[in-house]
Amino acid sequence: MTETTVGIGGAAESTDMVLNIGPQHPSTHGVLRLRLVLDGERIRQAEPVIGYMHRGAEKLFEARDYRQIIMLANRHDWLSAFSNELGVVLAVERMLGMEVPERAVWTRTLLAELNRVLNHLMFLGSYPLELGGITPVFHAFHEREELQTVMEEVSGGRMHYMFNRVGGLKEDLPAGWLGRARHAVAEVRSRMDVYDRLVLGNEIFRGRTRGVGVLTPATVHAYGVSGPIARASGVDFDLRRDEPYLAYGELADTLKVVTRREGDCLARFECLLEQTHNSLDLADACLERLAALPPGPINQRLPKVLKAPEGATYAWTENPLGLNGYYLVSKGEKTPYRLKLRSASFNNIQALTELLPGTLVADMVAILGSMFFVVGDIDK
Repeated sequence: MTETTVGIGGAAESTDMVLNIGPQHPSTHGVLRLRLVLDGERIRQAEPVIGYMHRGAEKLFEARDYRQIIMLANRHDWLSAFSNELGVVLAVERMLGMEVPERAVWTRTLLAELNRVLNHLMFLGSYPLELGGITPVFHAFHEREELQTVMEEVSGGRMHYMFNRVGGLKEDLPAGWLGRARHAVAEVRSRMDVYDRLVLGNEIFRGRTRGVGVLTPATVHAYGVSGPIARASGVDFDLRRDEPYLAYGELADTLKVVTRREGDCLARFECLLEQTHNSLDLADACLERLAALPPGPINQRLPKVLKAPEGATYAWTENPLGLNGYYLVSKGEKTPYRLKLRSASFNNIQALTELLPGTLVADMVAILGSMFFVVGDIDK
């Protein structure tokens, strides 16, 4: 341990300063703490300190049955609730060897893509806000409201939908809902160019983000970074295309995996924006297919007490923020013996230890905001 004695006018400029960003700070999106070691205005070391809102979901999974755990899984990434539910029910269905009705498969795919758009719109609006531009967030919330209205109509929830069930979905779509959903998607698409003009066309935004916080493919692989952040660094991987689930195998012509090579803050924002456009196209394709399907069941009849057979499985999906996986271990009881959650934000945020050193404090907010994380998804 080295001690530094600082007198008047001596050695002050060579003494490192420790700065805590958070755990309650506007740029941390929630209860996250960043411990920065500064040399003047430049960051020398960065350590994300997590766990301030840990709720022990993985342990609680062991004390709930297979219907009840959907509620817990729903909430760790509160912007991707439907997608979180989906991973759990896919894991249980795989253990049971269960096939869900075609109508449920296409409806799940549609709602997953609408949920992806809702997630991305939040970050498309909040990221410019952190850099000083307040206008985009109002547009983002207006578009979110259009989609939340149809999601609320079908499920009854605005954030926590609780619409997935083992074997399908809670209930069939309301009469006329497909038409209202198609109208909402068209309305949102018609106004998406505002982000190209208002944000990407803004020279201040581009100046704050271009070349800042470059994430290399090697770092992406080392830390298990996934989703739009990884694809912005040229890592061309998307489970919807590479290991198709739900109806994505039949949507290969519509699905576009958006990538960039630069790996900077601007590339991450561009990936998120372009992926939102593609999700709206996927939603339209699902709506067309659902309209052509004959009437039929939306779920499977289940026994009163649902027990998964003894064994283990791993189900992963391409959540809005990246790879979301559930490792399910069953001993043949009505509750999981173990359910381990692999969340996208937990891995993505670790890369800050590589990204932040060497950058300026002024660029820290730009880099942190471009990582597009949800703190509940980190602390799970």
